Amino acid sequence: MFAQAAELAGVGAALYPLALLTAALYLASARPGRMTVLFVLGGMVAVTIIGAAILIAIRAAGLSLPAHNSTRYGLRLALGIVALVAVVVIWRRKPKPPDPAKASKPSLITRLSAEPRALTAFAAGILVFGPGVAFIAAVQVVATAKASLPATIAAMAMIIVITLTLAWLPLVTYLIAPRATTNALRQFEAWLKRYRKAVLAGALGVIGVILVIQGAVGLA
Repeated sequence: MFAQAAELAGVGAALYPLALLTAALYLASARPGRMTVLFVLGGMVAVTIIGAAILIAIRAAGLSLPAHNSTRYGLRLALGIVALVAVVVIWRRKPKPPDPAKASKPSLITRLSAEPRALTAFAAGILVFGPGVAFIAAVQVVATAKASLPATIAAMAMIIVITLTLAWLPLVTYLIAPRATTNALRQFEAWLKRYRKAVLAGALGVIGVILVIQGAVGLA
């Protein structure tokens, strides 16, 4: 259970490059420590509530019982197919050419972080860490396992920590080496602008293949 959940949550963390960039914006603000902590707390609240809701719903539906073995593996297979379809959509989607007549409108996250405030930093964390395929699949692994309550809580805590990696890790490194962290985040931002599509498609592709294989083997 722990290994499968960590694997899915780890690959899924790669789907949150926006978390790293948002953390970088807050680390460059006038109050970097406080703003980034609130951003991380917002993400923690979001994934904790969503994860608990998914876990309760799956267990309430009885998918952890042996009689629903095909149902839970069918769900995993369906999530894998959704991830692979998303890869195709992302890869084939072509960005619209910029219209010089219209000024580019900043995203909601950019607007929230432009003037850092406690409430907006917390809200940005909630918005950035919405539920993804990998997160749902990782929670499903825990929800359908025959595990004790302490083991379930520990596994869910592990998933939350891994999912939030790109939010709390920059804060930790910033506290250790502020200048080096700031420079590294700027370089990453430039790199991500060039390869964002490949990163998202690659991570989703890995997740999709893992879930399809797990679902197909379980159904077989």
